[in-house]
Amino acid sequence: MSERTVPGSPDQLSAALEGTGYLADEGLATAAHLALAMHRPLFLEGEAGVGKTALAQALAQITDRPLYRLQCYEGLEASQALYDWDFGRQLLHLRAAEAAHAADDPARLEASLYDRRFLLARPLLQALEDAPSVLLVDEVDRADDEFEAFLLEILSDFTISIPELGTVRAEIPPLVVLTSNRTREVHDALKRRCLYHWLAHPDFDREVAILRRRLPQVTEQLARQVARATATLRTLDLLKPPGVAEAMDWATALHTLGARDLDPDLAARTLGAVLKYREDTERVRSLTPEALLGG
Repeated sequence: MSERTVPGSPDQLSAALEGTGYLADEGLATAAHLALAMHRPLFLEGEAGVGKTALAQALAQITDRPLYRLQCYEGLEASQALYDWDFGRQLLHLRAAEAAHAADDPARLEASLYDRRFLLARPLLQALEDAPSVLLVDEVDRADDEFEAFLLEILSDFTISIPELGTVRAEIPPLVVLTSNRTREVHDALKRRCLYHWLAHPDFDREVAILRRRLPQVTEQLARQVARATATLRTLDLLKPPGVAEAMDWATALHTLGARDLDPDLAARTLGAVLKYREDTERVRSLTPEALLGG
């Protein structure tokens, strides 16, 4: 599907997403449709593994746009998100100029050092230059307050000023998808700039449908049992409740072992596919098979 045939309604968008293997409910499809139609960033919040990042990837696929991903972390600086200069290549250029006796005009030499070919574009600049595009700002809640304020400025007008080269402005604003696992509260100013949607864990039927769609080799019986057991795990107040991604890993691991259904022995042996903390694993191992598998 090309940029010229962007889905014209939430239902059409939902159908297009389903074609990529992403099953969106009505609320999420509506939020994504409005983000495309209104050129507004989409802020997705929810537990890890519920499909926030996967939605951005699916949207890039159905709109035939390049995807640029900025992974946020504590200490992330603007230069790592915007652009940087390739100092190694600049130094080689300087030495070549000196060897060719081209350093007689310092002003001209300095200007040549800041040519576009020496600029290393990072995700934010890439997304603006390669319009239209999809910009994924992943786990923005892990970045510092200062970076959050900087990001708000970029999203306000989709322009970046490069002192040595001038201003870069997106001809078509990128579709911006920001995700947060809510490790901390993101400032209201950034949220107000965006359309907001909370992604919850899918209900049982939707999770079974996701497993069957993404993992067609897995039997329906196994998909239903994994979905039921995963839903049980999410009620146990674990350090890291499993998301859809972990449910898919678990079903894949079980299928790899030749399972057609989820028996207690296999469930215990494959917990490492769905649980990522020792404390969580020990707690689940203490459950009876009936408690884990729903009888």
